[in-house]
This record gives sequence, structure tokens and C-alpha cells, in this order.
Amino acid sequence: MTHRSEFDAAFAELPLVAILRGVEPHEVEAIGDALVEAGFRILEVPLNSPDPLDSVARLARRFAGRAVVGAGTVLDMASVQAVEEAGGTLIIAPNANPAVIGEAAARGLVAMPGIATATEAFAALDAGAAALKLFPAEGYQPVVIKAMRAVLPRDVRILPVGGVAPDTMGPWLAAGAAGFGLGSALYKAGMPAAQVRANADAFVRAVRA
Repeated sequence: MTHRSEFDAAFAELPLVAILRGVEPHEVEAIGDALVEAGFRILEVPLNSPDPLDSVARLARRFAGRAVVGAGTVLDMASVQAVEEAGGTLIIAPNANPAVIGEAAARGLVAMPGIATATEAFAALDAGAAALKLFPAEGYQPVVIKAMRAVLPRDVRILPVGGVAPDTMGPWLAAGAAGFGLGSALYKAGMPAAQVRANADAFVRAVRA
């Protein structure tokens, strides 16, 4: 199974990406357990977290075959290689850098860059993006996705990221969002695993409703 097909299967099971910004290696497995037990299948450790590659490696080992693990805030080609060497297969960024997207795609990894305009969306797809992250979503209305969906290829997945809460997902889904990236409303640095599980359950209920 390719990394892309693993991502597609995980996304089909639950189209939510857990963004663990600020997580530390000593706690990441317990946080991962809480998320995977709640139904999450896609886990992201932003590279501006403490020792992020250690956390990626721990998650990749623990959840092999059960969850897709990758890194966020991947801003250069060297970081793509470092994430792959740590066992990560998903490359997420706040921006759409064709060089980073192309490097990920060339390595068989799944690239999900950040976009804010139709121009960026098409450029990211041309570079090899597997999905698109609308970022920061709190600066936009759902109608933006509806308008993009009218011109982008039908199978392109757009995920709002930034400011998403369980009670704000409905309008985005109605406009054509394929899923969501979830940050501080799901996990904040230092949050205990039990609280993460409660937050995760609320998001899972909302997206499945």
C-alpha cells in the first residue's frame, strides 16, 4: 500500500487531522493513544514543537498500520527528508511552496500545503499536492470553499484549518469542505490526555453528525 493510499483510507475513516503543536516527546504517545482511541487516524506534529522529529518517530512506531503520522510547518526541502527519516509520511505546511510539495511528492509522501487563493490552490496541485489546507480558516467564510470547489477538480480535498470548533464545522461541510485540521480546540501544549480525549470525542460526534 502506498503512503497516498494509506492517507486516503485514514481520511475516509475520519477526515480530521490532529495538530499537536507544542507536544513533547515524553507525552506524545499518551496523547496519540487518546486520539486514536477516539477514532482519529491522522496525526501531525508541527516542526516548531519541542524535539518534533522525536515525537514523529514515536508516533510512527506506536501507530504503524493504525494511523498516518506526519509533520506540520514543513518549510524547506531538508525538513521533508528529516520527517521521512523519522518515519513520517505526511508533509503539511502553512504555505504552498512548490519546491517543498514537489520534494514530498517525489519521495512518495503525502503533501498537504496551505493555500488561501485559487492561484495557490492550482499551483499546489500542479506541484503534486494530495490535499489542500485552507489557512487560516478563521479569516475566511465558508463561501470561499464553495467558490473554489466550482473551479477546482471535483476530487480535490480542501480542509479548513484555524479556529475550527465542533459547533462551527457544519457551514464549512455544507460549502464543500472535505475535512478539517484541528489545533488548539483539540490540543494545547501541556493538556492532559483525558482532556484531549474529551475534545476528540466532541469533534468526532460533530463531523459524523
